[in-house]
Amino acid sequence: MNDLHATRRLVQSGRTDAHTEMDRAIEAADSALCAHVFTRTDFAAARAAALQAAPASRLAGLAFSVKDLFDVAGQPTPAGSIVLSHAPAARVDATAVARLRAAGGALIGRTNMTEFAFSGVGVNPHHGTPANAGDTTTARVPGGSSAGAAVSVATGAAFIGLGSDTGGSIRIPAALNGIVGFKSTARLVPTEGALPLSNTLDTVCAMTRSVRDAITTHEILASRTVTAGNAPLAAYRLAVVKNLFFDAIESAVAVAFERTLETLRAAGARIEEIELPELAELSSINATGGFSAAEAYTWHRLLLERSGAGYDPRVAQRILKGATMKAHEYIDLVHARRAWIRGVAQKLDRFDAVLSPTVPITAPPIASVAPGAERDDAFFRVNALLLRNPSVVNMLDGCALSLPCHVKGELPVGLMVWHAALHDDPVLAVSLQIESSLQKK
Repeated sequence: MNDLHATRRLVQSGRTDAHTEMDRAIEAADSALCAHVFTRTDFAAARAAALQAAPASRLAGLAFSVKDLFDVAGQPTPAGSIVLSHAPAARVDATAVARLRAAGGALIGRTNMTEFAFSGVGVNPHHGTPANAGDTTTARVPGGSSAGAAVSVATGAAFIGLGSDTGGSIRIPAALNGIVGFKSTARLVPTEGALPLSNTLDTVCAMTRSVRDAITTHEILASRTVTAGNAPLAAYRLAVVKNLFFDAIESAVAVAFERTLETLRAAGARIEEIELPELAELSSINATGGFSAAEAYTWHRLLLERSGAGYDPRVAQRILKGATMKAHEYIDLVHARRAWIRGVAQKLDRFDAVLSPTVPITAPPIASVAPGAERDDAFFRVNALLLRNPSVVNMLDGCALSLPCHVKGELPVGLMVWHAALHDDPVLAVSLQIESSLQKK
């Protein structure tokens, strides 16, 4: 399946056109592989936008999808819920949506998600759960919360899946579906027009089919130019953090990760194993509930009072944990996070990037965590495992990219390349080299 860059070149050379490519995207979006992926589509408007886009524009009329928590002018913003399904329509596009349109992108539809973005699994009891694109024999979880966005990219229904990442909601589904997901430093992309989960941790970002597409998409969303350079892999200093990230790791993930390190070392990579004892402090720092619960409860408390019965019970349970946090506990959390960031960033300063498994497990079957109280224990266990590794980067206010590191015939496994805040360009640059090395193998 071609990525955005390759398809744009074909459009510009006249070997295809935006209308033809949009028809292909619509065929994928309308197929059984995309069941439960979209909460709303307008194929006529998508075709019209593709025809109107200039072939020389950065997105050349090619399809992008939008997670259901972003404002699109003329549409309500339900965020995967039913309690907001009749909310007033947005008057203007969210900033991220507007930037993708201005770059020549054609919006194909709104994508399904974990209700209010509060889970890493991707299950939605209201609109159904999209099946993971990495396995066509067993219906597996897509990862969340940007579940439909990931499947839209992995199946060919979109070249870019716009989403958000608060504790891994871009990187988790990217890893489980075998695509690329880049979480930038949060402050680089405006969040205007995106329904919030945590004002402290939310990042507007996207999934794509390649690292070079991730760079283009980030440049559009952040309105900045990435300096990636062409340095070889051997020019970068890379670390592997041995504690926390490998706890309870599934053998398939461990094998894929170690095989990846061997490939990168053979390509000249300098990789050093380190310990970050500061990671053990996260549980105590977040002991009173963390940012997401407290800030989500602030936004949802009145809506929960009016329409709590309409919420996904698993989401409501997590939001309500924020009701008990006291003001001094929240302020202590803010200060503790700042001190923790300083300590971790200092330890990582001598490296260009850190390598970790994006998540420690492959995608479990949907049936094992589907809605139902009898499966709640399994759901919350899977959710905690999926969120554990990527959420470290959100607490760090950092940046991270997940790219596939499995081989054909295996369930998708993601490699996470990450660092502290504003190291976006080195992370993207080394990810390009890593992707190239893995594709040559």
